[in-house]
Amino acid sequence: MPYDTQPKASHFINGAYVEDTSGTPIDVIYPATGEKIATVYAATPAIVEQAIESARNAQAAWAAMSGTERGRILRRAEQIMRERNHDLSVLETYDTGKPYQETSVVDATSGADALEYFGGMAATLTGEHIQLGENWVYTRREALGVCVGIGAWNYPTQIACWKGAPALACGNAMIFKPSETTPLCALKVAEILHEAGLPAGIYNVVQGMGEVGSALVTDPRVDKVSLTGSVPTGRKVYAAAAEGIKHVTMELGGKSPMIVFDDADIENAVGGAILGNFYSSGQVCSNGTRVFVHKAIKEKFLTRLTERLGNAVIGDPMDPDTSFGPMVSERQMNIALGYVEKGKAEGARLVTGGAQIDRDGFYMQPTVFADVTDDMIIAREEIFGPVMAVLDFEDEDEVMARANDTEFGLAAGVFTKDLTRAHRVAARFEAGTCFINTYNDAPVEAPFGGSKNSGVGRENSKAAIAHYSQLKSVFVRMDDVEAPF
Repeated sequence: MPYDTQPKASHFINGAYVEDTSGTPIDVIYPATGEKIATVYAATPAIVEQAIESARNAQAAWAAMSGTERGRILRRAEQIMRERNHDLSVLETYDTGKPYQETSVVDATSGADALEYFGGMAATLTGEHIQLGENWVYTRREALGVCVGIGAWNYPTQIACWKGAPALACGNAMIFKPSETTPLCALKVAEILHEAGLPAGIYNVVQGMGEVGSALVTDPRVDKVSLTGSVPTGRKVYAAAAEGIKHVTMELGGKSPMIVFDDADIENAVGGAILGNFYSSGQVCSNGTRVFVHKAIKEKFLTRLTERLGNAVIGDPMDPDTSFGPMVSERQMNIALGYVEKGKAEGARLVTGGAQIDRDGFYMQPTVFADVTDDMIIAREEIFGPVMAVLDFEDEDEVMARANDTEFGLAAGVFTKDLTRAHRVAARFEAGTCFINTYNDAPVEAPFGGSKNSGVGRENSKAAIAHYSQLKSVFVRMDDVEAPF
């Protein structure tokens, strides 16, 4: 490896790297070659205990600091993260296989955006005064305590910051468990935060599979759980957290609709469909994988889409010219290829792609199916790979009913030049994150999250503060107390 991908140790606890090689070894595989680039060890019960104890012990003093002081540390970390963007992007590419062309502008950058935004907001987290005649009430916005973050493998740096930044701004301590598939990047986030002056114990990283997550989620000393993951994992984690009446945020999967009306700008609609299906090799939870295209422009849309997919540069993810990289793991590639076979068997028309690429690593072609119907498996289940389903429609009411006919509700998009229709459709979508004439933009200033089975709560924006803090009301009586006896 031209870059040292082996971390100093598996875990980051109480401000330092910590190792315990008696945990289950986790091999880190570079998706572009299939070779092992690092080994970390799953947290043992002793490591989990150490993380929880250090977070508990440090949290009160951190919450007692002024929001201005907390924010200053987060903004210092943001600056360090931007200065090290190149190295962090290279590591993210090794961790996930995503092209450097992508990681260099999205991953650490959006993590830094979150640290900057919530660092700036930390000083503004105040309560309110409510006058009631002579008496009055004031509210205090207080930290929850110890928060557990469980990350997904598609955006490891970003998710570590999207959960960490609001948690820390509110005065909480965080224990973050990355996905076992991508364990490397969160350690760098912890390192940078502590270099910026974060007190030891406030941001900890522990590695491991489901049992480590379960140990953290069910521990009575943990006050809040935030998961980014699949719906089946979300159900388990939500149920476990409910047992302890813990605060919960769930950012789960989707099968999001993208509707392209016959008056849409074809170039922009094709661009949106590419962003909503093939960015990160299709491994994005909010992807618009059900593309409803008006019959009048369907063939024109498919022709232009196929032409532009021909411009994808598939190759070494470290090459800045590469625009489409491997999938994160062999398992995930095989799942996506399995869905391709299901699509063919159900009679969908394979327009382009559909096969594994003959080279080292976990590459498959960007794949488009047309003539897909609502009842096909490829139109119902989340694939989490570069497989687009194009469906026909003619009528707005009909397509809205079909678009919303899903257990998921993470995202949705519409392409049209009719302004009134654009906003009408957005209002009718049953989804938490919607787009008009674009797709998958996720600025930290805007709330991100889903409805229905796609999750509860919101990440980013002012809305995240409500999920990482609690309100205390204090009633102050200025006159005498009246009691019945």
